[in-house]
Amino acid sequence: MRQLLHSALKVGAVVAAIAGLMPADAAAQGKTLKFVPQADLRVLDPIWTTGYITRNHGYMVYDTLLAIDADYNVKPQMAEKWTISDDKLTYTFTLRDGLKFHDGQPVRAADCIASIQRWGKRDTFGQTLMASVAAMEPIDDKNFKIVLKKPFALLLDALAKPSSNVPFIMPERHAKTDAFEQIKEVIGSGPFKFVPNEWVPGNKVVYVKNTDYVPRKEPPSWASGGKVAKVDRVEWIYLPDAATASAALAAGEVDWWEAPPADLLPVLARSKDIKVENIDPLGSVGIVRFNHLQPPFNNPKMRQALLYVVDQHDYLLAIAGSEKNGKACMSFFTCGTPMASDVGAEVMKGPRSMDKAKQLIKEAGYNGEKIVILSATDQPIVHSQGLLTADLLRQLGLNVELAASDWGTLLNRRASKEPVDKGGWSIFHTWWVGTDLANPAVNAPARGNGANGWFGWSTDEKLEALRNQWFEAPDVESQRKIAEEMQKRSWEVVPFVPTAQFILPTAFRTNISGVIIAPVAFLWNVEKK
Repeated sequence: MRQLLHSALKVGAVVAAIAGLMPADAAAQGKTLKFVPQADLRVLDPIWTTGYITRNHGYMVYDTLLAIDADYNVKPQMAEKWTISDDKLTYTFTLRDGLKFHDGQPVRAADCIASIQRWGKRDTFGQTLMASVAAMEPIDDKNFKIVLKKPFALLLDALAKPSSNVPFIMPERHAKTDAFEQIKEVIGSGPFKFVPNEWVPGNKVVYVKNTDYVPRKEPPSWASGGKVAKVDRVEWIYLPDAATASAALAAGEVDWWEAPPADLLPVLARSKDIKVENIDPLGSVGIVRFNHLQPPFNNPKMRQALLYVVDQHDYLLAIAGSEKNGKACMSFFTCGTPMASDVGAEVMKGPRSMDKAKQLIKEAGYNGEKIVILSATDQPIVHSQGLLTADLLRQLGLNVELAASDWGTLLNRRASKEPVDKGGWSIFHTWWVGTDLANPAVNAPARGNGANGWFGWSTDEKLEALRNQWFEAPDVESQRKIAEEMQKRSWEVVPFVPTAQFILPTAFRTNISGVIIAPVAFLWNVEKK
């Protein structure tokens, strides 16, 4: 991974509203971390979706075979060790002692194999890895091997992937679930247990400390090292209204607000009881994602039209509130990483042109088809982009419907491949942490693998061929040249439109310590005084 990433008020009402969510026992309350997540948790399966709220839930409950540290090195996590054969075709993994699922059953080699297989059907990196796998076989309950058809130099990097989709290890019976169907039960082996009878969608998610978890002895670093649960209970309290969440944090009714909107950051920063910190220096990248299967954006000229009207400066201000919180990034790979390039970006660097966009729309034969833009009102990053895009398309004379919902509903609806009149969609907006778009191995929306790809299902054989060449490249310089070719092609077929690169500060009370600097808000190692 080093090669990949080195190669971003109503206090009284709030108190009353939240009081009903809190345990009555004051001692228990002192051991409870109250966390306001970025969105409502509606989907529990971190393989079925790339949604970050579900990824974060996955990290609470599950563990991984390998992990990446802050220096982008691959580290053992559930694995005690691994060996690689001289011909680099056989990788043998040994699980460490003390691994148990939350139902008391030991973690076995068979669980790891089934979990990797399921992940490999959905994840963009996993799909590429699995195409090179000849077999995965248990040796005994603690050892298994992966046998390759040909060497795959990034196998360990794939299994240590830190963000969506993460190759979490599940019990074999759960991992045998079809990868395109959601699991029905949440049982992991990680530092916290999910409490299903206290899960109230739209309100609260509860996790309790897994007292059987045996953490590694190394200090925590990103997703690697010792995952020590230092509180007995974690409550995710969903507060979609920003003013309510802000007041709750100020009053000490919640401890940590994962993703406060940009306009409230100065207010929070002025409080002596609150810390506002950026825990992901690389930042995140906003995108406009099209439905490539359905009219009108199955026509590339319709997608190209947006390249002439999207102004990254406007999107940056809408998302981050200030230029000091981000920058324009006219690259399909995260700016500040080795594969980033502005090759071919003249189309977005030049003056914005409604006339050019209208010409392309006319050439595409647009005939008034309804364009449904999915937007999540509880996600400021998503909703601000959606409002801007809807306004731009209306200025272009297009028939636009802004379908507002919460983020959980959007995550489910974006999985539909149906036409808009049957519950489908045309555009949605999201963002990816910088590590998730850093290179062709991990960049899901930049692929062209159609129905097997990420939501939007972009199909382009040339992009896929270039990506395959990237994996075979002998060195980083060769990879950069191929990434530039992918960049050129992406401006032609427009799998998505990058809108801006920005940082996402988080806010927590000063009695909270141990927050890990990482692209994910990890909740182990966190103490509450």
